[in-house]
Amino acid sequence: MLKGSIVALVTPFDSQGQIKDDELKKLIDWHIGKGTDGILVCGTTGESATLTHPEHRKIIGLATAHVNKRVPVLAGCGSNSTQEALDLAKYAQEVGADYSLVITPYYNRPTQEGLYQHFRTIADSASISIIIYNVPSRTGSNILPETVVRLYKDCKNIVGIKEASGCLDQITKIMTLVDDKFLLFSGSDEINLPILAVGASGIVSVLANIMPKESHDLVASFLEGDLAEARRLQFYLYEMIKALFIETNPIPVKTALGLMKMITPNMRLPLCKMSVANLDKLKTILKKYKLI
Repeated sequence: MLKGSIVALVTPFDSQGQIKDDELKKLIDWHIGKGTDGILVCGTTGESATLTHPEHRKIIGLATAHVNKRVPVLAGCGSNSTQEALDLAKYAQEVGADYSLVITPYYNRPTQEGLYQHFRTIADSASISIIIYNVPSRTGSNILPETVVRLYKDCKNIVGIKEASGCLDQITKIMTLVDDKFLLFSGSDEINLPILAVGASGIVSVLANIMPKESHDLVASFLEGDLAEARRLQFYLYEMIKALFIETNPIPVKTALGLMKMITPNMRLPLCKMSVANLDKLKTILKKYKLI
């Protein structure tokens, strides 16, 4: 069963905005060495909204081949076009990715029935295991527990959800309606522990980009029954988690990785460099955590 700390991996770019394959491979190796339990590429933190479809395919294929079954690979395959999302999911399946993470369609603002039909169409046409990604703050669309449960019951390859709504009530309701094979993942680092407490199998984490061992240890401690250690880590990591969202994700986390000499911290417009004031704040907190 997929579980643990899955990094929502950044996509390294050079100064011309081209994907830096070597840096991507280096990050993957570093994460596996630090105990990261799974690799997600082409998610929100990977700037998926600015990747072309050929680039999506390139990254999914490169990551899957380089990981080489050392840990599970999750491929971000979402789109506001059902056909485009399906095409990406089929490609991820073809190259051997383990899971497809499919975001709720953005901008269209579909009804709950539209959301059901979207995911049902993808699940019926691709056999790869699918994890729904719910992040209403980004998409303007919130998939409700009843729709999640309907999809889970009707589609054998829809296996779980990454929940980034921040609504513990909604997340708890989902878990009251599904069986114990359903995979729940926290998509909100600031409430990882509460989401684990209602039955999550793990986290899909921005923080893990810069603190992979601590992110792994938080989940592992909880799953092993050491609540005191899990709580200690959640509290300890909280200030760093909040710092990674002082500007739009992934601006702070890519900037942090640049300061840590892990990547060249280039982003694609419309994302841009941090303000000087926020950069100073980020540097102060990174020093506090002894990351630079």
